[in-house]
Amino acid sequence: MVKNIILSIVVFGCLTLSSVAQEINWLTLDEALALQKKTPKKIMMDVYTNWCGPCKLLDKNTFHNKDVADYVNKHYYAVKFNGEGNEVVTFDNKTFENPNYNPANANRRNAAHQLTSYLQVSAYPTIVFLDEKGQLIFPLRGYKTPTQLELYLKMFKTDDYKALDTQEKFNNYYKAFKPEFEG
Repeated sequence: MVKNIILSIVVFGCLTLSSVAQEINWLTLDEALALQKKTPKKIMMDVYTNWCGPCKLLDKNTFHNKDVADYVNKHYYAVKFNGEGNEVVTFDNKTFENPNYNPANANRRNAAHQLTSYLQVSAYPTIVFLDEKGQLIFPLRGYKTPTQLELYLKMFKTDDYKALDTQEKFNNYYKAFKPEFEG
């Protein structure tokens, strides 16, 4: 009897935790680009560094938000990329690396990866959006809350951004946008 009660509590606890803690299905850039060839989807790339406080907050507060994770997993290939790491990446028919990477600085400021400048990343965190063919749409700089990120996730997913060719049009889109994500 006691075993059944304990088992019920453990099972209920696990079910509760799995419904609250939500994870984005992170991939490498190579994996995402390979998947795009079979099933086209846009890519959302989190360009972070190990030492970046706002990067950690973005991961904890925004990427672990259930609404964000569900939406990203359904509509995007999600990539995590260390903007100061030493990974060798082939992208856009070019090879990118970090020739000045210093392993002693792995958790401190390090040299910027060549791909970061190619993708117009000038600050961390930056969320880079790529279209279904792997072409750059936009690098979104800085920490974003779930509702702030929702605007961009939906705008890029639906291709609404293509009609927003002036600041005034974007401002009107922004004012009319009704966020649905919690948090």
